[in-house]
Amino acid sequence: MEPARSAVGLSVREAVHTLQSSEDGGRVLSVLGSLRRYLRGAEEPALPDEQEEFAAKHFATVLRCLVGRLSPRWLQLSPGGRLEQLWGSFFLEGPADQAFLVLMEAIEGTVGPSFHLMKMAQLLARFLSEGRMAALMEEQCRPQTKPGFPLLQETLLSKVVSLPDHLGNRLHQDNLAQFFPQNYFPLLGEEAVRVLQAVVDSLRGGLHCSVSFVSRVLGKVCIQGRHKEILGRLVPQLTALTQGSCLWQRVCWRLVEQVPDGAMEAVLAGLVEAAPGPEVLSRLLGNLVVKNKKAQFVMTRKLLFLQYRCTTHMLQSLLGYLAMDNQRRPLLIQVLRELLETWGSRSAVRHTPLAQQRYISTAVLICLAHLGEPELRDSREELLASMMAGVKCRLDSSLPAVRRLGMIVAEVISARIHPEGPPLRFQYEDDELSREMLALATPRPAGDSSLEAGGSSLDPGVAETPAEIVEGSVPAAGLQGSDSELDSDDEFVPYDMSGDKELKSSKAPQYVRDCMEALTTFEGKDMERWEAALQALEGLIHRNPEATREVSVELAKVLLHLEERTCVAGFEKLRQRALVAVTVTDPARVAEHLTSQFYALNYSLRQRMDILDVLTLAAQELSRPGRLGRSPQHSSLGPGTQSSPALPASQSGSAMAPDWRVVVENRIRSKTRRFSKGAPRQEPAGGPNEFASVAGCFFFPLIQHFDRPLVTFDLLGDDQLVLGRLTHTLGALMYLAVNTTVAVPMGKALLEFVWALRFHVDTYVRQGLLSAVSSVLLSVPAERLLEDLPDELLEARSWLAGESVTSQEFQIQKGRQVAERVLGACTQVHRRG
Repeated sequence: MEPARSAVGLSVREAVHTLQSSEDGGRVLSVLGSLRRYLRGAEEPALPDEQEEFAAKHFATVLRCLVGRLSPRWLQLSPGGRLEQLWGSFFLEGPADQAFLVLMEAIEGTVGPSFHLMKMAQLLARFLSEGRMAALMEEQCRPQTKPGFPLLQETLLSKVVSLPDHLGNRLHQDNLAQFFPQNYFPLLGEEAVRVLQAVVDSLRGGLHCSVSFVSRVLGKVCIQGRHKEILGRLVPQLTALTQGSCLWQRVCWRLVEQVPDGAMEAVLAGLVEAAPGPEVLSRLLGNLVVKNKKAQFVMTRKLLFLQYRCTTHMLQSLLGYLAMDNQRRPLLIQVLRELLETWGSRSAVRHTPLAQQRYISTAVLICLAHLGEPELRDSREELLASMMAGVKCRLDSSLPAVRRLGMIVAEVISARIHPEGPPLRFQYEDDELSREMLALATPRPAGDSSLEAGGSSLDPGVAETPAEIVEGSVPAAGLQGSDSELDSDDEFVPYDMSGDKELKSSKAPQYVRDCMEALTTFEGKDMERWEAALQALEGLIHRNPEATREVSVELAKVLLHLEERTCVAGFEKLRQRALVAVTVTDPARVAEHLTSQFYALNYSLRQRMDILDVLTLAAQELSRPGRLGRSPQHSSLGPGTQSSPALPASQSGSAMAPDWRVVVENRIRSKTRRFSKGAPRQEPAGGPNEFASVAGCFFFPLIQHFDRPLVTFDLLGDDQLVLGRLTHTLGALMYLAVNTTVAVPMGKALLEFVWALRFHVDTYVRQGLLSAVSSVLLSVPAERLLEDLPDELLEARSWLAGESVTSQEFQIQKGRQVAERVLGACTQVHRRG
């Protein structure tokens, strides 16, 4: 054996010397032909022992010699390109790992663009296109006993994964398309599937193989952020191969199990994203979350609680995977408990962004859809306690989206935990978000694979057409027959009923006092009179201001405590407009009453917010220019309202004019020639600001007692929603008091109010504070700000400069920038002065 090896070494040494020194094309071809017999697949191969010795000891030396001799002049020693073909065959037919390393070494060692660099890059592109990368990885999957094998694998792993970076750094603008990341990593995924196919064939033949190298390649690629490219090719093929093949499933399980811990998160996140459904994920991962602690942490903690980048489809795949096996279902129950614990945390509601709260709520609903009643019954008390805590802190939130999420999740949880009890129902807007959330909570059978088919669970043979959905009671045969078309009434013109009025047994009241009596003495038989009084009240207030002032405070009390006793359309709007009308008619007395009742006992939060809305709308109406010369904005509200003024005689006459007059007027207007005609100008309405004299009655009582808690009302405690509405209302009143004498003391009091609440934890409150500061800067003249409020200005500026914009406050950043710009201008004026 030793003499044979020595003979191989001598022949290789002589051949290398000849290749380095000879300029004879025929002799070079002869030497290369003699060396080629040591490669596998040669026409006249050498002995197997000689081939093994050549591959193990001398192949890399020959390749480096060939790389060193590469030049245009050397390739032209043999005409017809035979020398170049024979030269390339050593890299494409010899051991793939050594050829790849020599190619990468040659490319990295070349300085600057050259013929040598481009030739080696083109040869590497052929190496990839002819499937040599699969041969390289397949060789690493076989059992190895070489002493330097671990170091070789590390080197190969680094070169294989970072190939696009190395080639891009060397070739720059001359880079080949095969080396672009978007092309290389999908090719690497296809080569990995070929390697796994070879591993499966070897296992079927009784040979031992390992997929650890492929696992490490997959992990390192995913860590670099290229999981979409490689898994986009790998997962669809593995989905088809693992269906019905236990051996392929075992190979896939082993593939993911041997991913290093540092890359486990990237690989699992990529698989969850790429898998079309939970069944595919179960076939690819098996019970990995039960065996591997790192995988269990990633799947049950990291992707659910520490991140919120998963889409709804990914959440369905992940949680559905946990629910598909009896060994994994305890983890699903544990996940639901932890999700509800987080969902019920007041700190999480206050300090996590809305997107993450929706993410947690979606995960809770999906978990509930996968769990059965016996499993939920065992944890009923714990789940109910978490639900009650979460509903309370969410209903206390000032953000409507957070409150709606709490309502939806609470309805679903209560229905699943207590199906036998009365259902819990909230009133919220039925929009796309609520429908999507409720659809996620629909219980699914254990083997449902609708997600795997692409997301649609409808069977084409059972799917209804839109007509069948709308007309569910119409038989299918009726849609196809023609008899129904013969009896159609489409040719008849419908009768115009737009001007018809509903006949009522009781007439609408004609006086304000009669309306008050009808609203306070409600009986079951007088429902129509009660509705007519509510609909006519606003118009009567506008037409009879003197009579309204006599009973303004009493009428405001009645309207503030009025409850909907019938199903009248737009009850809240009618009640609010009537309150605004009586406040505008007698602003001082009614505003004094409303502001005193805002801090009184025995009022609900809804009534207190109604008071703020009425004060804001009334102040807006009072400050409207030219209000006295025009009819009220809300003069006609319903069929019972009789407040629309009569049309003038000229307008009524023109409205009743025959059609021929209109035709003649239009013809005269079209035939008349005008050489110049200015654009019609309408002078803006002007008049005194009625809000100026009563602005203090609206503003100062509201801001006086905000820090005094009551038994059922605490603005600085749990009632932060009302506090946020109060800050916005004060800012609106400040803005409407522009150019009034009371604006300066109002601005000073409002800045002190802002300074006291500047570090409030609720986003809605801080948003209102910024709005209030902007209103002060816009309403108070700059010279008065600098003369009367210099200390308050400096405090407000320091707060604005130090206020950080979180993810929930992004929408108020623009208002903050405006405020800072105005403050900066005021500071410059102060310095110049």
